[in-house]
Amino acid sequence: MFKELLLKKLIKSKLGDLPAEEQDKIIRIVTKNPELFQEIAVKIKQQMDSGKDQMAATMAVMKEYQGQIQKLMSEEA
Repeated sequence: MFKELLLKKLIKSKLGDLPAEEQDKIIRIVTKNPELFQEIAVKIKQQMDSGKDQMAATMAVMKEYQGQIQKLMSEEA
């Protein structure tokens, strides 16, 4: 419960000016499968450590997980 609350606060702080409805949707998706997003974060960090900038690393990893993320988003709709 406490871990989920912290996760929600962190996500909201990173989403900035995104509309509240979109923020809530992203939070629901991430809390539905936090392990997947933890794995994504680790892979992004590994790519950044190997020399890629954050945007390039994020884009490369997100392409790899695109199908899984789309599935989570379609289940949410």
